[in-house]
Amino acid sequence: MAYFLFKTEPSEFSFQDLVKKGRATWDGVTNAAALIHLRSIAKGDTVYIYHTGDEKAVVGTARAIGGAFEDPKKPGQTPEGKPRFAVVDLAPVGPLAVPVTLATIKADPRFAEFALVKQSRLSVMPVPSEIEDALRMLAGLRER
Repeated sequence: MAYFLFKTEPSEFSFQDLVKKGRATWDGVTNAAALIHLRSIAKGDTVYIYHTGDEKAVVGTARAIGGAFEDPKKPGQTPEGKPRFAVVDLAPVGPLAVPVTLATIKADPRFAEFALVKQSRLSVMPVPSEIEDALRMLAGLRER
């Protein structure tokens, strides 16, 4: 199982919206680097949801219902046969016991190389296992 972080503007689609819907197709990713990460998502992967804007915090977790697939609104394949514009279906797992703010992440040296700190504009990014462990601890989630 892999771990990812998805960023969203809560006024457009929040973690609470995902909870209310029970599942959603995550779409609208156009950045080439973010799409590379999105295409690598597999069924069962954990996704941390990060609210941008005024909140700037990781607020909840979701699970990939399946692997990434071609966006039906933007069909097309890469030369490697992967979806040019990928989407993924998510189901909510739950809110974090303690939202983890960007300020907390930036202040913690364990996150110094994390894409959220180093590539702040990236909307989809992998969460390496050592970062995931630190994030779980800060969020008040029990140990794996």
